[in-house]
Amino acid sequence: MIDLGISKLAMIGAVALIVIGPEKLPRVARTVGTLIGKAQRYVSDVKAEVSRSMELDELKKMKETVEGAAKDVQQSVQSNAADFEKSWAEATAEASDSASDYRPSLPEPVPEYQHPKKNWRLKQGAMPNWYKARVGVRTKALSGAARVARFRPKLSN
Repeated sequence: MIDLGISKLAMIGAVALIVIGPEKLPRVARTVGTLIGKAQRYVSDVKAEVSRSMELDELKKMKETVEGAAKDVQQSVQSNAADFEKSWAEATAEASDSASDYRPSLPEPVPEYQHPKKNWRLKQGAMPNWYKARVGVRTKALSGAARVARFRPKLSN
């Protein structure tokens, strides 16, 4: 890269001030700044694109290795499944030969289903009755006359 120090930048600024003039120098400096910014963005975009393409190549290689490993696993599973099927067929053939004289008894009849609760259609609250009794929650509604009769003071004779 170009080695620009403070002394070289000061000399370039002084020459630009003399050649361009003090009226046009701010506008030219803004234009040069925007062009340098665009160039930096372009360079960073190119770098990002190169890094993405390199990562894509690495991912393709990784995909190929994973696919190869998956094919190996699939082949080993298929060979093991074939061995298992063969041993299963042999075992079932032996079991069927030895079980040919066995005659199972008839199964017992299954009893008809009965729901465990008597009134299962009745809605029940979430709070248990023992808790209601301990706390003092009313479980049955009383009519007004029944409430008066219950709480009427008893006459002592």
